[in-house]
Amino acid sequence: MKREASEAMNLDDGRQRLIVALDVPDSRAALELDRRLGDEVLWVKVGLELFTAAGPPIVETLRAKGRRVFLDLKLHDIPNTVAGAVRNASRLGAELLTLHAEGGPAMMRAAAEARADTSMNLLAVTVLTSLDGSEYPDVYQAAIPDRVLAFAEAAIEAGMNGVVASPTELATLVPFVPSNFLRVIPGIRPANAPTHDQSRVATPRAALIAGATHLVIGRPITQASDPAQAAHAILEEMAGN
Repeated sequence: MKREASEAMNLDDGRQRLIVALDVPDSRAALELDRRLGDEVLWVKVGLELFTAAGPPIVETLRAKGRRVFLDLKLHDIPNTVAGAVRNASRLGAELLTLHAEGGPAMMRAAAEARADTSMNLLAVTVLTSLDGSEYPDVYQAAIPDRVLAFAEAAIEAGMNGVVASPTELATLVPFVPSNFLRVIPGIRPANAPTHDQSRVATPRAALIAGATHLVIGRPITQASDPAQAAHAILEEMAGN
């Protein structure tokens, strides 16, 4: 549900929405960063870099430490292969798992069937936040907002639980998707922070007001001298303090 600017959000509410990306090269670095985050963070993201280095055990270890885990693997393959990967991921305790909507409706339906009877939510990645729409102009004729909306429609029909999109597409998405459909939004940068390799970004507060249900934030927290303090500052910004 879209959150009005005047609506209060406390820090605990923010912790249910903030996901910190553990985009580090190995399990040792991940666990050290996890230690430094302390109690300021509830959710962490395990992406391709960390998962290819540390494998399923890192998810299980983080879960054992009480973290909620977003497994960001962006699966994209034939339906049978993706279904097998989803079944395996569902046994690890991850609560969120990504796959590319570009894989097609059949692939997404196979994924939804494969995670049946588990609590894992499937997120369809629409258009990566690093893209600005100028890539492959002879291939992609539709503008990014139109692509995002088309992928979201296919994701809903296929039984996905939400989408991953940039904050700039929230105005298009929110009126279209069901109220309980997750909008997990990367490309979040605190006010005055560098955008790095992200093309379509917003501040934490602006993304929440626009209708994000969860925010994925990496370098502004993980590269800070005190990650826990940086996370707390972002939680304060999310709360409008």
